[in-house]
Amino acid sequence: MQRRARRAPARAHGDPVRQRRPGLYQRFREWLSTLPLQRRVSYLTTTAVALAVAVSSLAGWVSVRASLYSSLDEELVEVASSLTAPTAQDLSNLGGLTERTLRAGNISVAAVRADGRVYYVPDEREHLVLGPEELAVARLHFGHSARSGETSDGAVYRIVAIPVPELGGVALVVGRPLGGTAAVLTSLLVVVATTGLVGVALAAGTGLAVARSGLRPVRQLSGEVERIAETKDLRPVDVSGAADVAVLARSFNDMVDSLAASRERQRRLIADAGHELRTPLTSLRTNVDLLIIDARTSMLKEGDRLAILGDVQGQLGEFTKLVGDLVQLARDEGEATPEPLDFRHVVTAALERARRRGPSLDFDVELDPFFVVGVSADLERAVTNLLDNAVKWSPPGGTVRVQLEGNRLRVADEGPGIAEADLPHVFDRFFRADTARTTPGTGLGLSIVAQVVHQHGGVVRAGRSAQGGAEFTMVLPGARSSEALEQPARS
Repeated sequence: MQRRARRAPARAHGDPVRQRRPGLYQRFREWLSTLPLQRRVSYLTTTAVALAVAVSSLAGWVSVRASLYSSLDEELVEVASSLTAPTAQDLSNLGGLTERTLRAGNISVAAVRADGRVYYVPDEREHLVLGPEELAVARLHFGHSARSGETSDGAVYRIVAIPVPELGGVALVVGRPLGGTAAVLTSLLVVVATTGLVGVALAAGTGLAVARSGLRPVRQLSGEVERIAETKDLRPVDVSGAADVAVLARSFNDMVDSLAASRERQRRLIADAGHELRTPLTSLRTNVDLLIIDARTSMLKEGDRLAILGDVQGQLGEFTKLVGDLVQLARDEGEATPEPLDFRHVVTAALERARRRGPSLDFDVELDPFFVVGVSADLERAVTNLLDNAVKWSPPGGTVRVQLEGNRLRVADEGPGIAEADLPHVFDRFFRADTARTTPGTGLGLSIVAQVVHQHGGVVRAGRSAQGGAEFTMVLPGARSSEALEQPARS
């Protein structure tokens, strides 16, 4: 009978999932991210230099050690080669070598046969401890071996084994103490470590100085940012330093200038709107108060009551238009996405509105092909405002000339024109000439034209037409064909 596999209990909904603990590297990164930038740069510079010094010092010490051992091995091979002939004549006594001879040469000698039998100098008190490396040379009778070993009393030796050509299956082993070489390597290691520590200390000091000097512009910029955040004083910062910091400072100054300009526009808009809204609101409130009193006392005649209601209706229309113009002026750039447009369609749509508002006027229209990249609704409103201005000032039966030639749109009327003293101010917000104060309007129409044209990278100018009226010229960047308009984007 088979047993059913026991299922693991299902985890209840909401049970905590065991999370893995962050590793050492992750904890190090988190700790490093909490440090100030200057200290972080100093630590990283010191660590990088320390690693470089450690690696280069270790590589140098290993290279010197390998060179010393190689030189010692070559010397021992030469000594062993000079002893192979005497050893071949008297293997049991190793060619007649004595302990005094070995001590004079600062060496130790032994021989090993392929069967494992070892021969030492007869009167030598301490012998080399042979291993499989030397036995392999005796058995192969080819090449040589070199290694670090020890004697029977535990002294460290460098041991070399070479085959004896005259005797098959015999290897001659020569060793020399490594005390002197080890002392040299120890001294070199001490020098390298001391030099490395001094270098790391100098690198730490240099890294701290470089971090302070290099990050001084960043600290200045940070201080200026904190000052602006505390005081709300949007003055450009003056930061001198490396190219990257200078670019950052220029970008920050551009942002500050943009914020300052936006704040100034808002301040002016609020001030001007408060001034302009006060009059229609006062008049509207007065008329409403009269209607309320009349509702209680019936003091007004029917004609007067209708006149007041008509006045209220007209004031509400002007008030609605004023609010719409203020909303248009308060819009930020970039709220709508520009797209390629046939500017003739924009002008044609604006002309349809203008003809309805001026049915008694004649419109002389001449439109050449012209394409722009922009926001259709904004451009149409700007052209409509120019045409509305021409309709308002044209005499009955007059002619409004609309000409689109190249990148220039001209709108001219046959009205009284603009006084020379008023020309520099016609695009200012809420500006109204003395002759226009009794006519309906908010004083914002031409300001909207200037803002829209500026947002599209163009210019607008006011002047006098050949017929004596006003003439407005709108100049926009664009092309005479849609293909030419798209060519720069593709290139």
